Amino acid sequence: MRVNRWKWRELAALEKERILYRAATEISDLTATVAPIIEAVRQRGDEALIEWTAAFDHVELPSGSLRVTAAEWQEGLAHVDEQTAETLRYAAGNIRRFHEAQKPAPIWMMEVDQGIMAGEKVTPISDVALYVPRGKGSFPSVLLMLGTPAVVAEVPRIIVVTPPNEEGRVDPAILFAAHLLGIKEIYKVGGAQAIAAVAYGTATVPKCAKVIGPGSPYVTAAKRLLAGVIDPGVPAGPSEAIILADAGANPYNAALDLLIEAEHGPDSASLLVTPSAELADAVAKELDVLVAQIDNPRRREFVETVLNRYGGIVEFDSLEEAIDFVNEYAPEHMEVQVRDPFGVLPMIHNAGEILLGDHTPITLCNFLLGPNAILPTGRNARTISAVSIHDFLKRSSIGYVTADGFASVRERAARFARLEGFETHARAVEERRP
Repeated sequence: MRVNRWKWRELAALEKERILYRAATEISDLTATVAPIIEAVRQRGDEALIEWTAAFDHVELPSGSLRVTAAEWQEGLAHVDEQTAETLRYAAGNIRRFHEAQKPAPIWMMEVDQGIMAGEKVTPISDVALYVPRGKGSFPSVLLMLGTPAVVAEVPRIIVVTPPNEEGRVDPAILFAAHLLGIKEIYKVGGAQAIAAVAYGTATVPKCAKVIGPGSPYVTAAKRLLAGVIDPGVPAGPSEAIILADAGANPYNAALDLLIEAEHGPDSASLLVTPSAELADAVAKELDVLVAQIDNPRRREFVETVLNRYGGIVEFDSLEEAIDFVNEYAPEHMEVQVRDPFGVLPMIHNAGEILLGDHTPITLCNFLLGPNAILPTGRNARTISAVSIHDFLKRSSIGYVTADGFASVRERAARFARLEGFETHARAVEERRP
């Protein structure tokens, strides 16, 4: 099997840019398709949702069936076997413990000067929609990653929007994950139409303040087009990963891990980044065998496409140069398979997640390690963090000044106001009456 192989020092500037740019979604080509969907949902609500679901998901939903009913909940939960249930419970426990540790104090204040108090009040967002995709499979892990911080943040109303399966139902594992979280509202709608539904509200689907969760390029396009109507949350596009490895890494394990995010889809990116030509050669040989062993032909095709498109092996002259590349690339997922991973850790500044050592493959963090697996893609890790409890909270600043404190600062405040040309600002402190 052909795998992209590059020596960084030999690449032209345009080739380097292509590797860095990867599959970051450009929505310009999708706007013409997505805009009419959004407008139809805004104008016709549930009727448009049912029509678009038939067109895109090939499921004919009867009128009034968008929300999962009590009978559907009961039937779905009954189809979850005990092993699946135990796995989801274990994952939910770890994820909850991690996010509970992020919870800030609801109110804090400090005395910045004598008689002058400042602080913050933290409150949850009033209502949020969690988008759980379905296109290439069922993803209860996504619901646990989105729903857990929302629940820990104590968001009053949490709803889920997710495409229906071929039978017009929500997959049982999704229902079980929602049950574990205590989420009771699930709507069978996906794609750009789901984003429009929660942005504007319909007769069935409630309007929400925020929508968050990964999705197709059409979902991403809808979020961007509706950013002025609803908070679109963390940008989560095609999956991407970097395995940073030196000569001491196990080539078989590095090859295994290179395939993890590659099987998500043909627009994913997965790179082995190394200063060792010997390791690069060994990993390439292991990939030949491992890819041939993938039973699912669709997933095997995804992997082959990725390793010939946005993925592959990049060789550098030194570990330091490889780390510089990582920081410029700002990957969604990152593994550090080097002799001293904790020594390298302070040098990595831009990554959605950093997984250290040979025993921490991306698989663990995707499902049950605890940290959130909904991460910024497309180089957004340079400025944006993983989903956390903070995505479901907002902060209000608090101030309180005593009479003595006011007397000590009124002259400075008036002077500052006039420095910036604000006369009434100054008078509000100069002419204040007891």
